[in-house]
Amino acid sequence: MNENYPTIPYIGFKDENLKTPITFPAQHQNFQPGLEYEMKPLPLFDNPNYKPSEKLKDKVAIISGGDSGIGRAVSLLFAKEGADIVISYFNEHEDANYTKKLVEAQGRKCILIPGDLRDENLSTYIADTTIKNFGKIDILVNNCGVQFPQNSILDITSKQLRATFETNIYTFFYLTKAVLPHMEANSSIINTTSITAFAGKKNLIDYSATKGAIAVFTKSLALSLADQKIRVNAVAPGPIWTPLIPSSFNEQEVEVFGTETPLKRAGQPFELAPAYLYLASDDSRYVTGQIIHVNGGTIV
Repeated sequence: MNENYPTIPYIGFKDENLKTPITFPAQHQNFQPGLEYEMKPLPLFDNPNYKPSEKLKDKVAIISGGDSGIGRAVSLLFAKEGADIVISYFNEHEDANYTKKLVEAQGRKCILIPGDLRDENLSTYIADTTIKNFGKIDILVNNCGVQFPQNSILDITSKQLRATFETNIYTFFYLTKAVLPHMEANSSIINTTSITAFAGKKNLIDYSATKGAIAVFTKSLALSLADQKIRVNAVAPGPIWTPLIPSSFNEQEVEVFGTETPLKRAGQPFELAPAYLYLASDDSRYVTGQIIHVNGGTIV
């Protein structure tokens, strides 16, 4: 396990290490969607002061992109609340294995399934594997994504456009279609959209378009599944310190990432995870077709 990570069994970041940084050291990664263990500082994916209350006792959750960033924070929080976790991820094996250890340290089971979700067959395999091991699927978190900043729409090639849409929205369709036949009433689907779906971003035109598609996908699917009592909601993060940031932006942009928000800093994954927990649990049983904004105070 990489020496940058805290040791296992994991007992949480110490309180004095939970201070959220205002700015970040200049850094860049050439791999998308990035490696968490190479980030400096590491994202804060856990709140050591959190007190679980079995909100997801014996539930089963599938989380795409669950190896790192927001997905890791959600995986760990769900495990603390009693859920077993199936993590779909691309090929960031070291990050994924560390997240698996985090989940298992909470006394829950965790299955890792690597692969490219742009292949629809992988979604079928994920659903079948989950049913084989756990016999049910209660929660689906569609969370994988990529972004490739460009200064102009003229710089967005057809190859990039396909990669962005196929990763960010096609995969949500594929995994939802594979999982849905196994879901029963009171199940929950949670999609990760973005502040860019509402505010736009001039150098992320194709990414913002996919996030807008996710927002409308969420609302339409919620209406479609209401009679089945399956709830569909989304979370719209603002700037969050995840591997996608140093793997997307240049060193100068990373240094000031998030400082444009009213709270003058980027968010940390652990600050976002409770929104997913709310939407996954019975606390939100009268909530569907909605989007929760966690963005540092930006009004959209």
